[in-house]
Amino acid sequence: MDILLQLAQGFSIALTPENIIIALIGCIIGTAVGMLPGLGPINGVAILTPLAFAMNLPVGSALILLATVYMGCEYGGRISSILLGIPGDVSAIMTTLDGHPLTKQGKAGKALCISALSSFAGSFVAICGIILFAPILAKWALSFGPSEYFALIIFAIATLGSMMAQKPIRSFLAALIGLFLTTIGVDGNTGEYRFTFGNHHLYDGISFIILVIGLFSISEILLILENTHTSKVMIQKTGKILVSLKELVSCFYTIIRSSFLGFFVGVLPGAGATIASAIAYMSEKKWAGEKGNFGNGDLKGVAAPEAANNASACGSFIPMLTLGLPGSGTTAIMMGALALYNINPGPAMFDQQADIVWGLVAALLVANIFLLILNIPLIGMFIKVLSIPMWSLAPIIAIVSAIGIYSVNATNWDLIMIFFIGIVGFVLRKLELPMAPLVLGFVLGEHLEVNLRRALSISGGDFSILYQGYIAPILLISAFLVMFLPPIVKIFLKKK
Repeated sequence: MDILLQLAQGFSIALTPENIIIALIGCIIGTAVGMLPGLGPINGVAILTPLAFAMNLPVGSALILLATVYMGCEYGGRISSILLGIPGDVSAIMTTLDGHPLTKQGKAGKALCISALSSFAGSFVAICGIILFAPILAKWALSFGPSEYFALIIFAIATLGSMMAQKPIRSFLAALIGLFLTTIGVDGNTGEYRFTFGNHHLYDGISFIILVIGLFSISEILLILENTHTSKVMIQKTGKILVSLKELVSCFYTIIRSSFLGFFVGVLPGAGATIASAIAYMSEKKWAGEKGNFGNGDLKGVAAPEAANNASACGSFIPMLTLGLPGSGTTAIMMGALALYNINPGPAMFDQQADIVWGLVAALLVANIFLLILNIPLIGMFIKVLSIPMWSLAPIIAIVSAIGIYSVNATNWDLIMIFFIGIVGFVLRKLELPMAPLVLGFVLGEHLEVNLRRALSISGGDFSILYQGYIAPILLISAFLVMFLPPIVKIFLKKK
């Protein structure tokens, strides 16, 4: 009853005319930012944080604006992934694997529709989880130390080979390239320069935004220009905008499973929507087995990562609000925004600023409904992007990518890097090395190194800490089984 009363109080705050308008504006801005390749929720929230503070918005309204932009970005990231094959942000990479093939098959409308419905379901499940289980789940997440995170990342990397079951070796090779790229720059512990070749521009390593824009945007431009004749055929078909009841029912259990999985991963501080979407996609691919068509245009391959990454994004508010720990990079920025208002997120916040917490939770529910209402009718507008000849999209994509990259640091070096990485990405794609494992390896590599070093620092260099407890061994054994069990079973069945 206390929870219901507090939630009712939250709705009384979220449903004020001012906050409704703020939530609606946040949803629109977030969707627009999310669909721009390479920007993503972190940049969207970072750009709006000083603006919200400068507008003298009350802390509750400012938090609602940033949270709704975050949710809108998670919705919007799927649009460029499905229509152009260029992820709006890293968590949308998995959506590209089946979303873009569906576009090539003339089913862009169905892909966008099922992704919107999956995003709504994932966010709704996670928001209900915040309401009901925040304190319990926060305590469970607190049991994850460096060794558990290390094991979780090893498991995620081990499953990367499942992205392309026909070419697992190339997937692992791409992931290793991504892991190597994270080592470029100054070593945080020793201060040594690694693989910088004396170039001071590389001292901070390769920026994730530069890597993603280069690998996906610039290489995609080169592929578009190379295959202009096939692009013309591709854009003539858009298909039905709404999915049929049969298609929705076939994806129902996928959406539910991925929503719960994404929520639990989101509760883990720092795990993020990227890991959630990758694990959800690969779990559903394993679940489908030979019956599935993952990687070639399966609606379930769109539903799973979209439900998971939206559930994870909402779930990441739990460690932020209850523990004062950032559940993701975006919530870390939101914690910085709260610091501007002299508010420190943590357990005391539920008592001392209960109106802010429950106003935010209620606003997330309202924004989720807004986003569904906005996204379904606008599918036709998104699909109209395909009516533009693909060769004419190439310079538009290049200009948007260049402006987005230049606006971050305002250096010519970043522009040189994205075109260099784009050419390398084009060559790798011609060699049939998948880009998704490479980028995920890059994202996971830094976390892998940091948590390994933290664990060894705690144990004084004793590697046994990596398999102590019960969580880390389970994850490590699972990683071993994922890597070696499928080929062993395949050999056994072949002999039989």
